[in-house]
Amino acid sequence: MLNIKNYTKIYAGDKKACDNVNINVESGDIFGFIGHNGAGKSTTIRAVVGVLDFTEGEITIDGHSVKSEPMECKRITAYIPDNPDIYENLTGIQYLNFVADAYGISSQDRSDSIKKYGDLFEITGALGDLISSYSHGMKQKVAIIGALIHKPKLLVLDEPFVGLDPKAAHTLKEIMKDLCSNGSAVFFSTHVLDVAEKLCNKIAIIKGGKIIASGMTEELLGDKSLEDVFLEVVDDAK
Repeated sequence: MLNIKNYTKIYAGDKKACDNVNINVESGDIFGFIGHNGAGKSTTIRAVVGVLDFTEGEITIDGHSVKSEPMECKRITAYIPDNPDIYENLTGIQYLNFVADAYGISSQDRSDSIKKYGDLFEITGALGDLISSYSHGMKQKVAIIGALIHKPKLLVLDEPFVGLDPKAAHTLKEIMKDLCSNGSAVFFSTHVLDVAEKLCNKIAIIKGGKIIASGMTEELLGDKSLEDVFLEVVDDAK
């Protein structure tokens, strides 16, 4: 579903933000992307969703090139950044209808999705209010609903649990599992190692723009916790 091959991003001054990154996410995977601040997680994610150009390598989504077939990739991908910026002068329902229009979603399908996810996140009653009146957590819930409205094959999230209350975080985890059980894939970054350990079937650890460990979660961990493995491999990669 997502193949990142020899991805390299070099900024001005020859600074390598990412160096020869290789990641493969298959249908049904919940893939956790882990690393310290500045390790290259967000840079990689933004390249995957077409927000950031890159220097070398190839990224494909369901066989389509992010560089040469961007619209095909965007049609089947949803992206939630770490701090979603959504149109504050719209109401929640206006924003969601705007997103549904962009993806050509029928009236019935959008209505069903908005009702389903609005109820799950307990925000249906507030969708008539201006987004400017929402808390950070409410804005994040609306951004998540907007990302799910076209039933994406690939869901890409950057620190998705920051700002969500425990119940909403649990709801999002269940939605991620449900998506993957129906053939989609999830690729997300997180600092919450306990969540990644319990939720992800695959994990990659990045440091200084390089992947220093990657594979099936069970194989990477053995009888250790993800926190222990993370600290060990990061320390060894000095």
